Amino acid sequence: MDGQDSEDPKQSTADMTVFVQNLLQQMQARFQTMSESIVTKIDEMGVRINELEQSINDLRTEMGAEGSPSPLPPSKNPEEIKPEEGSA
Repeated sequence: MDGQDSEDPKQSTADMTVFVQNLLQQMQARFQTMSESIVTKIDEMGVRINELEQSINDLRTEMGAEGSPSPLPPSKNPEEIKPEEGSA
């Protein structure tokens, strides 16, 4: 019986090692999949941002070509505007 007792801890250690290795491999595969998914989504967002910038530039060009005035009045510098009321 002593022979069996000495083999059980070795077998148990080997089983635990295999289990941990498999678990680590599964975790690595999942992290790799998530990483690739995140990179793909970031790339897609970059493409969308570039398309949006191009659309904005196209709209600016159209507005400039039509000779229409800017929809926003020229803004005044807030430092130039000094309230006179309530000054002590």
